[in-house]
Amino acid sequence: MKKTILARSLAFALFVPGLVFGEDLLQVYKEAVKADTVYAGARAQVDAAKERVIQGKSGLRPQANLNGEWKWNDLNIRSDNTARLPNTDNRFTSWQAGARATQPLYRTQNSAVYEQSKFGLKQIEAQLSLIGQQLMVRVSQAYFDVLLAQDTVDYLKSQEAAISEQLAQAKRNFEVGTATITDTYDAQARADLVRAQQIGAKNEFEVKMRALQQIIGRLPIKLSVLADPITLSLPEPNDIERWVEQAYKSSWDVAVQKTVVDQSQTALDIARGGHDPTVDAVGTFSYDSKNGGNFGVATDTRSFGAGIEVAYPLYTSGNLTAKVREAIANRTKAEQDYEATRRDVAQKTREAFLGVVSGLAEIKALEQALASNKLSLDASKLGQEVGVRTQVDVLNAQERLFSARRDLQRSRYSTIVNQIKLKAAVGKLSDKDIEVLNSLLRERKS
Repeated sequence: MKKTILARSLAFALFVPGLVFGEDLLQVYKEAVKADTVYAGARAQVDAAKERVIQGKSGLRPQANLNGEWKWNDLNIRSDNTARLPNTDNRFTSWQAGARATQPLYRTQNSAVYEQSKFGLKQIEAQLSLIGQQLMVRVSQAYFDVLLAQDTVDYLKSQEAAISEQLAQAKRNFEVGTATITDTYDAQARADLVRAQQIGAKNEFEVKMRALQQIIGRLPIKLSVLADPITLSLPEPNDIERWVEQAYKSSWDVAVQKTVVDQSQTALDIARGGHDPTVDAVGTFSYDSKNGGNFGVATDTRSFGAGIEVAYPLYTSGNLTAKVREAIANRTKAEQDYEATRRDVAQKTREAFLGVVSGLAEIKALEQALASNKLSLDASKLGQEVGVRTQVDVLNAQERLFSARRDLQRSRYSTIVNQIKLKAAVGKLSDKDIEVLNSLLRERKS
């Protein structure tokens, strides 16, 4: 019943003019937080890491064990003649119970394992923050990819309509003898080409929709579009190296790799701790009861012990030394990976910064180009009417105008995504940024 009502509601919305259920970037992002499998998996990893901390701490806490056993015994003793002892056939039951408690006093390996588990939790938490920022970037990229694909479809439809108008006019002019058949053939060729381009554009739109579906788990109904005109600002501060310095301090990529370095150091501490003695406080209790024995005598035995237990590895055939060398090599690799991450983050930050700055300049140039192409098209149409411009001139001017519109939108989307990537590169992207970006959108007209 619920599915039927929903289907009817969607159909009603699609066919009644002015009544459209749309979705904006903020709605899509909130749904992605709940539905994205990568982000959900990262949250589960945090839960698992918290349990590993508890496991690591348990190595520093007391441990207690109980043991027990019950047996049925069949005892047969046969003596030789020289001993002059009686032969014994005795069947009896016995049971034993015991307890052992241990409190580590000095275990360097256990302490290092606990520290390693805490660094592991920090790493997973940093990864969750990193994946959360990556989710914002992925959602924004996928969202504007869909808008660009839809724009391309719309532009090609408008271009087809304009070419069809010119084709009809060329046919009329040919029939009355004011134009040659060449104009008709040229317009027809362009119309056929645009129809072919529409097939590819529609396929691209479907692909981009499916990419967004992969993130939120369903196909979006209708996405809000960028308002026109919009105002985008330069990065603040407008200094590329200051952004890079900020990235070194607050990038989640760098933070994740730093915890890997910390863990590699604790792994080295664990390996070196294998050479150290261990000291434990130990307490034991046991109770042993037999209702029979060698001579049929029942016994009850109780014992209690407490003391200090010390163990020291004397010779391990080079195993511990090899583990230390392995841990040193792994720490060196982690340090090199950390430096590589810093360089990679710096490069991504610079790319995003330059993408924003150059994108804003490109938007300004394309806005001017769009205005110029509109004037050019108007002039070409007027020139065609008075005989100083041909139909080919008009068609060329129309193509340039549609290309300028598409390129302008592509540049706007790219610049916006680079703004998001720049914030993410320095670890400062937040839900607030998505809300600000969402304010630039408006509902799509039917």
